[in-house]
Amino acid sequence: MKVLVADAFPKERLAEIAALGLAVEHRPELTPAELPGAMAGVTALVVRGKQVTGEVFARADALSLVIRAGAGVNTIDVAAASRVGVYVANCPGQNAIAVAELAIGLMVALDRRIPDNVAALRAGGWDKKRFSEAEGLFGRRLGVAGVGPIGRETITRARAFGLELHAWSRSLDGPRAAALGVRPAASLLELAARVDILSLHLPLTPGTRGLVSREVLEALRPGALLINTARAELVDQAALLELARAGRLRVGTDVFAGEPEKGQAAFVSELGQLPGVYGTHHVGASTWQAQEAIAAETVRILAVFVRDGTIPNCVNVARKSPARARLMVRHHDKVGVLANVLSAIREAGINVEEVQNTVFDGAAAACCAIQLDERPSPALLERIRARRDEVIFAECFDL
Repeated sequence: MKVLVADAFPKERLAEIAALGLAVEHRPELTPAELPGAMAGVTALVVRGKQVTGEVFARADALSLVIRAGAGVNTIDVAAASRVGVYVANCPGQNAIAVAELAIGLMVALDRRIPDNVAALRAGGWDKKRFSEAEGLFGRRLGVAGVGPIGRETITRARAFGLELHAWSRSLDGPRAAALGVRPAASLLELAARVDILSLHLPLTPGTRGLVSREVLEALRPGALLINTARAELVDQAALLELARAGRLRVGTDVFAGEPEKGQAAFVSELGQLPGVYGTHHVGASTWQAQEAIAAETVRILAVFVRDGTIPNCVNVARKSPARARLMVRHHDKVGVLANVLSAIREAGINVEEVQNTVFDGAAAACCAIQLDERPSPALLERIRARRDEVIFAECFDL
């Protein structure tokens, strides 16, 4: 089994993958355009930030699994993977502390204008009067949009700064808000209208793209801080640029529209050049601690896949299949029993959506749950039951 690691990866972890009995090919120099041509014989692909396009899945001849060594999977054409039955997994939560630390760091940097202090000092200037004009974070209202692992870690650290905590996500209800110690908002717009600082921790999906609209940005009070360590595409970039240029908002962002795919490249951002904007280079998850945790989780996913064929953290398996009926068949555990049952189902023109066969102690009998897209006829059930030397019991239930 061949594993292609197409991004930078710790050498020690590459050795652990090889120790699983896998052939490891480490090619971090591959560009997204070159990746499809490197897929021959590859069973598992590991990437960090590299784009995995539909062409990769079209040209791969053995691919079963793609692992995103990180949290978000927006760099992978998950729909294309699903169409050809390739699993996509990620490493959620492993970089949460690192990103939360940067989010808090950007808040402090904006409030105290730390980069401007440093720049003035390096230029030979001293301006204690101007740089003493800071509001401070204690007691200010922080709005956290998204309460996944990163949002929760941000809340934990913000509490230590004495910030008043507010939050919104589509899954945030009263009991969960109480457990997190936050005041829930009914909408992102309501959250923005309440707070002094809005920190974004949402995944990029079709439903969240552009969610931080002009209306949301304009709901923030003049001089409010917007922190984005998630994805640039969450935010209406034209509105953000306009409001930041006017001094209406101050921005701390780790992500930019059109940012380079390579680690080092020329990049000019109109937003990033504004005096009220502090930008970092999409390094939120790039601490040694986070990368080690992500690499370890990647190895774990591969180990489970090799050991029993299951996929931890899989993001593209249907939560609910189209099945409308469940056929339960208790049967003798011997050759050909299930083949005969499935053959009868096929001849009836019924599609099998899921199959799970459980063997009892002693391996004399087993029970198979077969999810079907339609209920079998009484005649088909009797046909299955009639094989009394193979089938102990068969019954169907509607779903």
